Amino acid sequence: MIVDAWAQPVFNARESMPEVVRLFEQSGTAAMLDRKLGPDELVALMDKAGVDKLMLCAWHRPGRWVISNDDVAVFTRAYPDRFVGVAAVDLHHPMQAVRELERAVRELGFKALRVVPWLWELPPTDRRYYPLYVKCVELGIPFCTQVGHTGPLFPSETGRPIPYIDQVALDFPELVIVGGHIGFPWTEEMMALCWKHENVYIDTSAYLPKMYPPALVKFMQGYGQDKVLFGTNFPHLPFDKCVAGVKQLGLPPEAEAKFLGGNARRIFRL
Repeated sequence: MIVDAWAQPVFNARESMPEVVRLFEQSGTAAMLDRKLGPDELVALMDKAGVDKLMLCAWHRPGRWVISNDDVAVFTRAYPDRFVGVAAVDLHHPMQAVRELERAVRELGFKALRVVPWLWELPPTDRRYYPLYVKCVELGIPFCTQVGHTGPLFPSETGRPIPYIDQVALDFPELVIVGGHIGFPWTEEMMALCWKHENVYIDTSAYLPKMYPPALVKFMQGYGQDKVLFGTNFPHLPFDKCVAGVKQLGLPPEAEAKFLGGNARRIFRL
């Protein structure tokens, strides 16, 4: 089973997320910025690439929703066996955020929370995150975030694994943390945190497999085979190209199976 740990609905992003336009253009996927795909169309693309489940995330930016949790729920209700909801919240209003997270999990059936620090220009150690960490532990869901440099033209400081992810993992050892976008250029810091902290993981979204750092591929072949999750960041990167690239990595069959789906199934309790 292949589980994509980081994807978004296709939602006419050019106006609502202008920061990502340059990334799509550089990746050759700019045509996706002007499209809107429904559940049936998205499942057809998944089937073509052999992707079984999609962790589909909502987006809230300062001041407004881009993709609401209810927008994502349209997909999860249409295909509950194919789409898994990942909640977003308004970080600037912590109490409202906690209530919205609980609603997304208990009423909509979502399996994780994602906050992208660069969008808020607040690192994961900011006090506004901490009530959400408590609620994630109470609900038994992972906290997903972005680590590494910032592709959009925002400061990259918020994506540093050390000290930020390290400190959160020390403060909340029960919290499951999934750092997306491999942490580049601090990937080895993320690998070190996966070794140090039982509940810290990496996903490979936003990078084609041919661009994975050699140290990460080696990590996935050994101890890290239980610590790394496959992700695309769709529609930024296409499913089929990412899946095909994984087959070229030469991972041992057991490690490849864990990477492509086994780890995500365990971590997100799918």
